[in-house]
Amino acid sequence: MDKINLDDVRRLLRECAGVDDAVDLDDDIAHREFTDLGYDSLAVLEVTARIQQEYGVKVPEDDAHLLTTPIKLVEFVNTRAVTA
Repeated sequence: MDKINLDDVRRLLRECAGVDDAVDLDDDIAHREFTDLGYDSLAVLEVTARIQQEYGVKVPEDDAHLLTTPIKLVEFVNTRAVTA
């Protein structure tokens, strides 16, 4: 199973929720809160749904609220992709 990386998260954010004009997703976004990047919890849930479709890793809603930054999302998904 392919692992996810920050470029994948950038792509998914753009495709699922668009981009806030005040935010440059090409900057270092790894440790920035999704809310600081202009994404609310619904946008993150949309991204996690796409991750399940594309990577086969389910992100339970109970865990999604803990994934507050792109790097936390990447680490969560890749940990589960290895064990899946």
